[in-house]
Amino acid sequence: MQSKGQAGLELRERTREGTENGSDTPLLHSTSVFQSYDYVLVGKLFDDKESEAFKKQENFLAELKKKNFKIKTIVDDDNVFHGFRAPKKIFDKYRYLLKVSDACNWSCEQKDTAPLSTRIRIVHFVLNNTCISSGENLRDLLTKKVFETSFCLHEKKQQKLLRKRWARWTACFQGQPIDDVRKYFGEKVALYYLWLGWYTYLLIPPAILGLIVFLYGLAFFNTSPLIKEVCEADTIMCPLCDKICKVWNLSDTCMYAKVNLLFDNEGTVAFAMFMAVWATVFLEFWKRHRATYVCRWKIYDWCEDEEELILDIVNDPDCEPKVYSHSYLHSTLVLILVTLMVNRKVALKLCDIEKTRSLAATERSFTVKMFTFQFFTLFSSLIYVAFFLGRMNGHPGGYVRIAGKWRLEECHPSGCLTDLFIQMAVILVLKQSINNVFEFAVPWFFSWMKKKSNNLQRKCGYCYRKNCKGTEDGSELCDNCKLQNWTRNYNLREVDAFSLFNEFLEMVIQFSFTTIFVAAFPLAPLLALLNNIFEIRLDAIKMVSLERRMVPKKSNDIGVWTKVLEMIGVLAVIANGLVIGVSSDFIPRLVYRYRYGPCAKDPETTLPCMTGYINNTLSTVQVTDKRVSKDFVPAQLVIPSGHNVTQCSYKDYRSMEDYGFTAQFWLILAVRFAFVILFEHVVVICKFIAAWFVPDCPLKVKNDRLHDKLTRLKEELREKSNRFDRSTDV
Repeated sequence: MQSKGQAGLELRERTREGTENGSDTPLLHSTSVFQSYDYVLVGKLFDDKESEAFKKQENFLAELKKKNFKIKTIVDDDNVFHGFRAPKKIFDKYRYLLKVSDACNWSCEQKDTAPLSTRIRIVHFVLNNTCISSGENLRDLLTKKVFETSFCLHEKKQQKLLRKRWARWTACFQGQPIDDVRKYFGEKVALYYLWLGWYTYLLIPPAILGLIVFLYGLAFFNTSPLIKEVCEADTIMCPLCDKICKVWNLSDTCMYAKVNLLFDNEGTVAFAMFMAVWATVFLEFWKRHRATYVCRWKIYDWCEDEEELILDIVNDPDCEPKVYSHSYLHSTLVLILVTLMVNRKVALKLCDIEKTRSLAATERSFTVKMFTFQFFTLFSSLIYVAFFLGRMNGHPGGYVRIAGKWRLEECHPSGCLTDLFIQMAVILVLKQSINNVFEFAVPWFFSWMKKKSNNLQRKCGYCYRKNCKGTEDGSELCDNCKLQNWTRNYNLREVDAFSLFNEFLEMVIQFSFTTIFVAAFPLAPLLALLNNIFEIRLDAIKMVSLERRMVPKKSNDIGVWTKVLEMIGVLAVIANGLVIGVSSDFIPRLVYRYRYGPCAKDPETTLPCMTGYINNTLSTVQVTDKRVSKDFVPAQLVIPSGHNVTQCSYKDYRSMEDYGFTAQFWLILAVRFAFVILFEHVVVICKFIAAWFVPDCPLKVKNDRLHDKLTRLKEELREKSNRFDRSTDV
C-alpha cells in the first residue's frame, strides 16, 4: 500500500505526462475564454489504488476523457483538485441545435466563442449526466463521498467589477447593473434581482399610504371618544382565565385601546382595498418589466423543455426523450403528505414519487411543496388569531372547554386585532432583522474559518511568470497559481441548485405578510421596503464574495413563483375582507353609529356619534348566578380594594336573563357577511380591470420581436441562397 505522499507524487507525475489533454484531440484555441477552467471537482487523495472509491474516481474521469474533456489534476495535501475544460466541439453543437430548434432564440449564442457562463452551464449538465460503468452519476458519487464537492470558478476581474458597481453597502440606494449580473450569474439569478428590485421600487406607494393611515390613527390618539370612554371607565370585567386570573378594570386597557385605534380605523378599509388591487398591478407591471429585459436578452421565446433536449443531445447523441407521466395515486399521496409533513427532505422524496421528468420540473414541484409548508407554518398562528381566537370560547356560565377541563383562550382585552398586530410587528421587525444578520454572518464566518484552517496553502508570491501576476483571465496560470485560485473558491460557502430558491422563498413569504394581513398592520409595506433596500445588497455581497459561484442558468421568467404570487393576491382579497368584516370593530362601530348611537336616535344631538359605544359592546352577568358561580373561585372576584364584586362584564352581545344573543348581534353578523361579500366583489372587479388595463407585453417589445424575427429569417434566406448558388456553380 502506498503512502499519501507517494500517491500524490505519482499523481503529479501523471498530470505532467498527459492528463492536460485528456485525449488525443488538439487543445482548444489559446483565447482568453478558453484558458479558463469551466468546472472543478474535488476529491480525497486515496492511498489505496485498489479501493472502490479510487476506482470510481478514475472511472468517472475516464468517461469524461472519452468526451474529449481536458483535465488538469493538482494535489494539495489530502485533496485532489480536478479542473475541467470542455472541447470547443460541444459548444458548436449547442449553438447549432439552438439555431435549428423551434424556439429560434439562437442569435444571442452565435458568437465565435461561447461566454464562460454558457460554458459553465453546459459543462455542469454534462458532468451531472455522465455515468460510470456501475450506472452512478456525479450526484451519486458525491453522496457516497467518492468526490467531496464540485463548483465553478469565480472570475476575479468580473468579481471586482461587480463589487464596485453592485455588491457593496454604499450602493444601497443605487440602481442594479442587471445586464452585468446576467452575464456573470446567468438569466435566472438576474431575473431574481430584477424582480426584487421592481418589487422594492413598487413598495414605495403602499409604504407611504400605510404611513399616512398610521398617522391618521395617531392624530386621534388622545382625542377619540372611544379611547376616552375606555380610559375613564369604572367597569369591572370578568376574569379572562380560570383560577389565576382576577376581575380587572376596563380602564387598565387604556394604552392598548389607543394602540388598537392606530390601525383599526376607517382608513384601514381603503388601504386594504388598495393593497389588494396593488398586488395585481404589481404583478402586471412586473410582467411588462420582465418582457422588456428578456426581449433585449433575446430569450423571450426560449423554451425550457427544448433547452434540456438540446443539452441531452450534446451530452449523448443517442439519448432518448424523458417522457411525461402522471399518476392520480401519486398525486393524491403527495397532497396528503404535503398537508401533514413537508420539510426539505420529504419534499424531495415526494418529487421522486411524482417522477418528474427534468430538473426544472423537480424545482417547480419542490417550490410548490416547500412554499405550501412554509406558508401554513408561518401563517397558522396568524390565521388562528385573526379568525378563531376569542370566537369559540363561550361566555360566563357557558364557557367552551377542551375535554371539559381547559377553558379556551380569549382575545387581548383591547380586542383580537391587537394580538394580530403584535404578531405581525414581531415577524416583520424582529424576524427579518435576525434573518438578515444570520444570512450575512454565517457565510462570512464559514469563509473565515475555512481560510484559517487552510494555513498550508501554497503561496506563489515570487512567481516569475507574467501571466500569473495580474489575473487568471486571458492566460494559462502556473500550477501553484491555479491551485491558489481553486482553493480560494473551495474555501467559500457551498451553494446548490436550491440556493436561489431560499432567496425567493424569503421574499415571497414577505410579500405574503405585506399583502394578506395588511389590514391589521398598515406599516408592513414600509418595513418591507426598508428591509429590501438592504436585502438586495446583502444577497449581492453574499453571492459575489462569500459564496461559491452559482451555476449560471438560463430562464426567461421567475417560473412557478409567478403563479404563487397570483395565488397570494387572491388570498389577500379574501383575508383582508375577513379581517375588516369579521375580526375588526369596523362593522360594529358602523352599525352603532347609524342604528343604536346618539346620532341615530337624535340627529340634532350635540354628543359625538360614538358616545356610549364601549358600554354597548359589553354584556353583564351576576356572579352569584348558579350558572356563573361554577366558573369562578371566590379569590378571582376580589378587586384591589379588597371588596368582592357581585357582577362583571364581558365583551359580547348577550341578554342578562338567558345569555342568548341579542337582536343587535344578528344585525351586526348580517352586516359583516354583507360587507365581506361586497368588499371581495368590488376588489376582484378592480383587480380584473387593472389586469386588463395593463398589458403583459409593451408594444415596443412586440415590435422589437417582429423586427428581430424578420431580420433572422432574412439572414437564413440569404445563407440558403448563397449555399444554393455555390452548389449551382459547382
